[in-house]
Parts: sequence; C-alpha cells; structure tokens
Amino acid sequence: MCIRLAAGFGLFVVAFFVTAMAANGQETSLVGIYQGSELTAAAKRLGEGGYELSDGTPVSFDEWYHSSWTDMRFEMLTQLSDDFGLLWGASTGQRAEKVRIDPSVKLGFILQRRPTPSTTLSLTVSSILGGDLTERPCIADYGPVGGVHTVNCRLAASQLRPSDTLKYMTNLEPSRWKLDLRFRGEF
Repeated sequence: MCIRLAAGFGLFVVAFFVTAMAANGQETSLVGIYQGSELTAAAKRLGEGGYELSDGTPVSFDEWYHSSWTDMRFEMLTQLSDDFGLLWGASTGQRAEKVRIDPSVKLGFILQRRPTPSTTLSLTVSSILGGDLTERPCIADYGPVGGVHTVNCRLAASQLRPSDTLKYMTNLEPSRWKLDLRFRGEF
C-alpha cells in the first residue's frame, strides 16, 4: 500500500513538473509504449504446472497466476536543452489472484556531448520506483490429520512441511537502476 501511494504521489509530482516545463516551451516526446517486462515473464512462469488433489482432481497454477491485463508502461522525454533531457514514465502493474506486480514510476535523464562534429557521446541514467512482484499464499486443508495451513500455493502438494513452503514465496524487484553509455560516430 505504501509503495502504491508513493508511486501515485511520484507520478503526480512528475506530471506537475512536466506540465510546468511544457508551459515554459519545453518539448516533451513519447519515447515508447511497452507491454510486459522481466517481472511479467516471471509471473507467467509461476503459472506453469499444477498438481492433483488426493481425490485426483487436477489443480492448474494458471488459474491463480494468469492475469487478464499485462503490465503496460510508457516513457516520455522532456528536452530541456540540445544536450540534456529528462526521462519519465509510469507503468500500470498487473494483478492475478496469487501474484501482483505493483505500478511504478520511472525517472531519469539523458546527457549528450559532441566531442567532434561527427561523434556523439551520450549517458542515460534512470531509476524505477515501485513495480515489485509479490506472490500471495493459499490456505490449504490437509484434512483431519494435517489441518488447515497457510502455504505457498505452488508447493502445497510437495513433501515439505506446510510452514516451510512459505520460504519459497517469490518476491522480486525490477531492475532499479539503468546506466547506458553510448558512443556514436558517423563516417
């Protein structure tokens, strides 16, 4: 909840800042719109497989981990000068019954220099706030002998003790920082 509030506040601040810059004649351009990420792929992998209940009923992980919406993000560039610009953007996140990817905000900058008229050196630095993947547990009923326990859904039918399955819950963060240094020369 705290990350969602922080991401929402961050997006509001960025939108306010960019709106103010646009009013001062700064140019803002769409860099890209993307669907999916490394965390989307991880969430999809969690949904692979399944197990059978004691009565032979198959249980597919896909019904718990499949999301009808795939995380979508956009990135914008606000050019402040010929050689400097601000990168900013946001993502929607995605949610399924047992896994969630939080919305996120992306902030960064691009700085470029021209050492010679035919060469360009550029540095891009960006950071992602929010966007964590969190897996949620299941409640499993092991009958009169085993009782009811909170477990990792994917390991409920394993040989592990129910409480030990929780150690294997998946909680991932996106790549928080990106640093890109490029040199381009024209011949």
